[in-house]
Amino acid sequence: MSSFGKLCSIFSSAVGTLAISWAVLSCTQMHAQSVNSLVIGQNPTLNPKGQLNQSLIFAAPPPPPDIGEPGQRAEAGSRGCGGGNKQLTALMPVYSNSQLIFGATIASHPTFWFYIPYKPPSPGKFVLQDKDGKLVYQTDVTLPQTPRVISFSLPQTIAPLEIGKRYHWFFKIYCKAQQPSAFVEGWIQRNSLNPALNSQLEKATPRERVALYAANGIWFEALTTAGELHRRDPKETSWATLLQAVGLNDLANEPITP
Repeated sequence: MSSFGKLCSIFSSAVGTLAISWAVLSCTQMHAQSVNSLVIGQNPTLNPKGQLNQSLIFAAPPPPPDIGEPGQRAEAGSRGCGGGNKQLTALMPVYSNSQLIFGATIASHPTFWFYIPYKPPSPGKFVLQDKDGKLVYQTDVTLPQTPRVISFSLPQTIAPLEIGKRYHWFFKIYCKAQQPSAFVEGWIQRNSLNPALNSQLEKATPRERVALYAANGIWFEALTTAGELHRRDPKETSWATLLQAVGLNDLANEPITP
């Protein structure tokens, strides 16, 4: 059975339950279709005053070579649950050659981010599997009453993601009767944090940490740190710049749930 088929079985049985282009300090605008070209960034460093050298871009890690199903960043088609102009979207990079939806993390229990463009009739469903399709975690997700970005973290009560292992995640919203469900999916891999980068992160401000994470290809922590900054100060630019760097310009000004 394919991964999608396994997921459908899980959903059916569970019905009861950024350097970052902070930058784009260069004049190049990064789009989702050009993620493969983002690996050319230099690693950021702190100068003697402890300030970040920011002539940087987001450096996507090389994609795993053996992923069979690349994923889906936005729901297919234009119908969705709401029929509006915007779609259910996972806030993730896309690799142009394969349309792979993939991001790295260093967290044992990372935070996932999605844009919800409509008021769904029921909760969302999030599922995490290992690369062989074995269920790791699933949960219902309470969705907002108005269009906005949401985030949720894997709970500390489940086993931590293993370093070096790849996981397949799915997020689904059940629409009204006679409507197809909205569905996105992708991949996440937990990597180890090298001591040199860890030392830089300990000295950095939150804004500098966004750039450090992004320059080292650590998407999930770059986005989460930028999101926390944006929640505290909507005028802070890290969030918008990071989304623009992966072609999600149209979501940069959408509100974020508290």
